Amino acid sequence: MVARSSLFAQVVSRISRRAFDAAVREHGAEKGAKGFTCWEQFVAMLYAQMAGAHSLREICGGLATALGKLAHLGMAQAPSRSTLSYANARRSWKVFESVFYALLGEAQGLAARQQRRFAFKNPLRSLDATVIPLCAEVFDWARFRRTKGAVKLHLMLDHQGCLPCWALVTEGRQHEIHAARTLRFAPGTVVVMDLGYFDYALLASWCAAGVFFVTRLKDPALYRVVGRRVLPRNRPILGDEEIVLTGKAAQAGLEQTLRRVVVWDEQEQREIVLLTNHLGFGATTVARLYKERWQIETFFKALKQHLKIKTFVGVTENAVQIQIWTALVAMLLLKMQQMRATFGWSLSNLAALFRLNLLAHRRLEEWLDAPYGYPGVAPPEKPLPLFPDILDSTRGGHEIQTGLAHA
Repeated sequence: MVARSSLFAQVVSRISRRAFDAAVREHGAEKGAKGFTCWEQFVAMLYAQMAGAHSLREICGGLATALGKLAHLGMAQAPSRSTLSYANARRSWKVFESVFYALLGEAQGLAARQQRRFAFKNPLRSLDATVIPLCAEVFDWARFRRTKGAVKLHLMLDHQGCLPCWALVTEGRQHEIHAARTLRFAPGTVVVMDLGYFDYALLASWCAAGVFFVTRLKDPALYRVVGRRVLPRNRPILGDEEIVLTGKAAQAGLEQTLRRVVVWDEQEQREIVLLTNHLGFGATTVARLYKERWQIETFFKALKQHLKIKTFVGVTENAVQIQIWTALVAMLLLKMQQMRATFGWSLSNLAALFRLNLLAHRRLEEWLDAPYGYPGVAPPEKPLPLFPDILDSTRGGHEIQTGLAHA
């Protein structure tokens, strides 16, 4: 049978209403609310992400034309543009952040059952940030440069399932190091990052906490070689040395033995010098770990291509935060459906086809596993007439044909 609710309603049902209501009470988001609830606001903004709506008019108009399908979404009626705009400007974005982290636990549970990309059992995380340009004249609170505006999305990616497991939205001019210093990792975690996160004090604190890292070595870094390792054959490894950093690194407390691994990048025709504090991994594994960092770049690309974080439907800082956090929630929901499906979905194909079938009435599990199959529907007991306003059941077949011919 065909499901009674739409695909969008079935995906939204993955959000725990109990956890959502608890977040609303915690942040006092519905204080003074009259009719339009936080849940209806969340569904409207999630619809904007899934449907690719560009404006408040498209969001409210799209929901208004959904006819009776809003009841399955927990909405009494579609909001007006002014109502949704007012809610986005004044209701705390922290409610949407709480929804993201509540959903993250379920997504990580699904990812834990997926096949691991690496043989070792250490948790693998990537750190990076992306700048989202804004118009300085419209978003006057988001000054980036003299004539430009921007916000910066700092993100940590869990490579088990390629899930975003931490995020922070700041002004565009805030450096990545300040955000990284607030993070805490479990001992044994491997953190992969680019040169923008190279900071002696930060690396020293991670070494003291038993956290491993793989990053690029700063060009003018001072060090002395204390040992050299045998290079693997038929691998693009040009050097593998045990070193001790000197100068500013020693002053910051980074005095332990580290690994300096030189890798040849065939595509770019250049050497890449890596630094890690893990002495047990082979040089090839260290190189592969740094290459795996590209997954977070791919994630940023997918986020900007398939969801709405480059253009915004509100101009206040609160509205921008709400839209970005809703995009992250939408990405988690898409990732969860991708992991549940037996069909070989790519994320881009899933996002595109789900957008086209957003309000279609299909069972979600059946659609995910066989998106191109026709849903099984029992035929009616009697065939329906093709032209019920013309055909008369009392006429014979000859009279019907004659009547149509005269007509």
